[in-house]
Amino acid sequence: MAAQRAYTTHPLVLRRVTVRSVHQVTPRMRRVVLGGEELAAFTRDGTGHPAFAAPGFDDHIKLILAADGDVHAALPAQLPHGIEWTPAEHRLTRDYTPRRVDPEAGELHLDFVVHGDGPAEAWSAAAREGDELWFVGPKSSLRLPERLDWIQLVGDETALPAIGRFLDERPLDAPAHVLVTVSDDSARQELALREGDTVTWVVAEPGDAEALEAAVRALPVEAGEGYVWAAAESRALLPVRRYLQRERKLPKDRLNVTGYWHREEAPAPEAEGTADAAVREPARISSPLPWLVARAALQLGVVDAVADAPGLSAEALATRLGVSGPGIGVLLPLLSSYGVVVGADDGAPGLRLGPAGEELLDEHEREEYTGHEAELLLALTHLAPALRGGGSPWRLASGGTLHEAVAQDAERYGELVEECEQLVFLLGGLTVDPLWESIGTCLLTGPGSASVAAALDDARRRPRLRVAEDAVPVAVLRGHVPAPDRIDWTAGPADVAVAAKALAHRTDEEAVLLLARLAGWTRTAVLVEASRPDGLSPHAAEAALHAYAATGSPLRDSAAIAALAHRSGWEVERTIALGWGTEATVLRRA
Repeated sequence: MAAQRAYTTHPLVLRRVTVRSVHQVTPRMRRVVLGGEELAAFTRDGTGHPAFAAPGFDDHIKLILAADGDVHAALPAQLPHGIEWTPAEHRLTRDYTPRRVDPEAGELHLDFVVHGDGPAEAWSAAAREGDELWFVGPKSSLRLPERLDWIQLVGDETALPAIGRFLDERPLDAPAHVLVTVSDDSARQELALREGDTVTWVVAEPGDAEALEAAVRALPVEAGEGYVWAAAESRALLPVRRYLQRERKLPKDRLNVTGYWHREEAPAPEAEGTADAAVREPARISSPLPWLVARAALQLGVVDAVADAPGLSAEALATRLGVSGPGIGVLLPLLSSYGVVVGADDGAPGLRLGPAGEELLDEHEREEYTGHEAELLLALTHLAPALRGGGSPWRLASGGTLHEAVAQDAERYGELVEECEQLVFLLGGLTVDPLWESIGTCLLTGPGSASVAAALDDARRRPRLRVAEDAVPVAVLRGHVPAPDRIDWTAGPADVAVAAKALAHRTDEEAVLLLARLAGWTRTAVLVEASRPDGLSPHAAEAALHAYAATGSPLRDSAAIAALAHRSGWEVERTIALGWGTEATVLRRA
């Protein structure tokens, strides 16, 4: 029996809607009712697109706005089966949860928290009947477990649309226990509660982590199989996540904690209202010391130890970590100055986590400091000699290629698999391709194999799957394929081979060897790779450098992929744009 996947994917479509009405739900919440022909199935530029679907209570659509008012210049490119976020200097995007979807009326309801700040809230305040709005999504819907005895819904005011929709539509028949923090009592809403439900309203400032954590801890712990869904300010959720994972010990498939917004630090007084502050203030290149010290604190276990036992003395912490000599005394003052711990130098009775330490407990922050991306960053200490002499910084730093390291380290390979999980949202353009009409067997390779298997299953494509080289663990694929007996774990001849992000951690020479090996298994191959940076990412400029650090080559565009294919005896038949800078290149044996 296959494990249930946590999400259902949807086609990514750019849609235009117009305002039908605007009204206040409460003094703190404004509702905009939108409608238009593009909520139904429609055709644009000769390509048909499906009707809007957002079946999940916490689905997200991405609103597209523009700082200079020119929204059309900020729109992404619509592909036949996906979205390409082309560069746009003034583009602003914000994620919002549909409060209600009415297909018969052709309407979509969005609720905006009235806080007097932000581009989306400003748009809603000025919205009038007939105004247009463009959006993309949702890309996926959460799948709740089929059998639950209870569910807890936790959030701040930004979570009220999702909570309200859940209670209206009831995707599962179980008592719902709701906790909402609001800035004042005027933000309370009438909710569709049933017998057995509970609701707790807590007045607190937006983003108040202490108030949110205390309120969650005060909730009764129910017996039986349950699920906790939480959405609020990202940093305010960190202690909540820690409590649910470490103390209540909820497994990952019974927990969904999502940062809906991120509180920005207030600007320095001299910069407020000053358009040219950045011009007058010289740019500074920050020291890498805070990053390295935070990384050491994670590797030694300082962050976890202080989180699990706040109040430790420096001596007790050193004993607990097995750190001898004066080392802890050197590290703690730096950790204190960077906000990782507090109490190291202020006479407090013991150590506790500071704001930066709380963030480091978050899995995403932990990965940035200790995972695969961190290793690539450290390899950049060899960037200059790599540029002078050729080869990859990774190879100079470690003495071997990244592929060699990955092939010998299951944990590292698992990180690559996790990085590829988002690929499943981009593969619609591949799974609808006519090449699958005659495919009986498919050979998979590369860390994106699980995403390919999931996308094929979503598209009702059911070839017999085989896995070769870089073999994805059985458990990974079984979570995505309903019938594991379709999988033959012995590589052999196949109708098509799909290499999903298999080249991203290989040098050119290693890529050629893999492609030559694929030629011995099949006459048709598909390479799924990122060929250019994601235009929506704030770190797009760094993508080529990360690729170079890993392989000695920048992001391989279509021409570079074609050159590697030709060296291996393949010809490029066509390229399928998948969106977000990713392409599928279809190869035929020459």
